[in-house]
Amino acid sequence: MKNTASRLSRLGAAALLAAGAAGTLPAHAQEKFTYMTNWYAQAEHGGFYQAVATGLYKKHGLDVTIKMGGPQVNIVQMMAAGQAECVMGSSDLQMIQMREGGVPVTTVAAVFQKDPQVLIAHDDVKKFEDLKGKTILIGSSAQRGYWPWLKAKYGFSDSQTRPYTFNIQPFVADKNTAQQGYLTSEPFAIAKAGVKANTLMFSDQGYPAYATTVSCMDKTVKERGTAVASFVKATMEGWKSYLADPAPANALIKKDNPNMTDEQLAYSVAKLKEMGMVTGGDAATMGIGVMTDARAKASYDFLVEAKLIDPSKVKLADTYSTAFVKDLKVLP
Repeated sequence: MKNTASRLSRLGAAALLAAGAAGTLPAHAQEKFTYMTNWYAQAEHGGFYQAVATGLYKKHGLDVTIKMGGPQVNIVQMMAAGQAECVMGSSDLQMIQMREGGVPVTTVAAVFQKDPQVLIAHDDVKKFEDLKGKTILIGSSAQRGYWPWLKAKYGFSDSQTRPYTFNIQPFVADKNTAQQGYLTSEPFAIAKAGVKANTLMFSDQGYPAYATTVSCMDKTVKERGTAVASFVKATMEGWKSYLADPAPANALIKKDNPNMTDEQLAYSVAKLKEMGMVTGGDAATMGIGVMTDARAKASYDFLVEAKLIDPSKVKLADTYSTAFVKDLKVLP
């Protein structure tokens, strides 16, 4: 791992590049740039598609390709192999863990100021504490993310968990079961199935994670800082535009993901607005995509406390950079 001095020097250079791009300096005319998402195209990716659909990336000198991820796609591995400049981290926690594992990746922006991860329970459950003793369906990745946090905060036990298979039927069939979900997705499917349920958000109870990140290889940040800065600026303008009028992006989303419905898209956009996922928190006053040192430290400290990372293997300062977002001020 590079020493701290060279890291600071690199980020200093990146900051200068970012400042230039945030002002009047465009990247080289129509420079190619690929961003890979972490799932099939959906409203949660709307701002990226909006920036393509409305020409915002082109306005900032970039020819951007949005590549879809999915359940069997290792997007970080593909980025490391040169198939994308940057990827969508499901959270900053995930990217910190990737760095600890030896992948030189830096998070340069966070679209969602809250993590949309939730637990969905039947309507007799009003709060997290009511889940004591109930079966909770969680995915394998939860063990390296929110589950240790829930256990520490609410005293849940591993013995009450069962695997979540991305199918709502086990939950629908069993009143004594809760399941993981994404704020904008599974609650919609469960409501459509006619089941009354309550959605419990981790971030409302202090879970520190950002979500929907722009995370890039160190080499890209260092060698293509102007392009990264242009991508970040255009993306955040795309998100502001998407929340105002999602139609241009939604057409592209449905083209990439024909299974996506207008009803699901409308529900997701409404939830993103209602919960202030993109425009709430620090973004309300500092601009869409913003990250702060305090929040980054909270995520890092949680991972250390939960023994999900070894602090001797990864330094907080190496995991993120605010250079590309701190002066953007794309205000909601």
